[in-house]
Amino acid sequence: MRTTIDELLKQNNGIIEASKARLSGVTNKELQRLANVGRLERVAHGLYMSKEQFPDEYFITQYRCPKGLFSHETALYFLGLSDRVPLKLTLTIPVGSSTKLSNEKSSYQIYFCKPEIHELGMMTLQSPFGNDIRVYDKERTICDCLKKRESLDKDLVLTAVKEYLSQSGNDYAKLLRYAETLKVREIVMQYMEVLI
Repeated sequence: MRTTIDELLKQNNGIIEASKARLSGVTNKELQRLANVGRLERVAHGLYMSKEQFPDEYFITQYRCPKGLFSHETALYFLGLSDRVPLKLTLTIPVGSSTKLSNEKSSYQIYFCKPEIHELGMMTLQSPFGNDIRVYDKERTICDCLKKRESLDKDLVLTAVKEYLSQSGNDYAKLLRYAETLKVREIVMQYMEVLI
């Protein structure tokens, strides 16, 4: 059993999900016992971590909010469009979904969108700890930030748009398609005209 747990920890960057551990023959009781004796740390319901591992707040957040995609300020940071580490982790979830993270307003900012556009621009990146997390791509993030520009830091949004426009290889056609879908085409065009 110990070998199986060590192998699972090694394969998953020091993290074990109870549901995946069961597939390898490791029971919830075994994981709880290892947490009780101090070998593992329970970081969320059904999620355990090696004691030697630093907590991956991004992975843990998405584990706790499976429908959440990192967006707005958090996505800007991951995509290299901002050098500011976000004070709150920002996620977008579909309207009609609920998350316990909404009760922790000091740590998280939750936005809602229509279910049919929730996965528009979704991509997978690696967290600083090497775990897969879901984030909106640059074009979706720019549109989202311009849509919420009145409630976000104006300098942050302007700097992110300038940074996006200065990078090579951007997909402006996709940006405008997203802008049309998200109903911010006029705003995106205004920013592009002024900054290009």
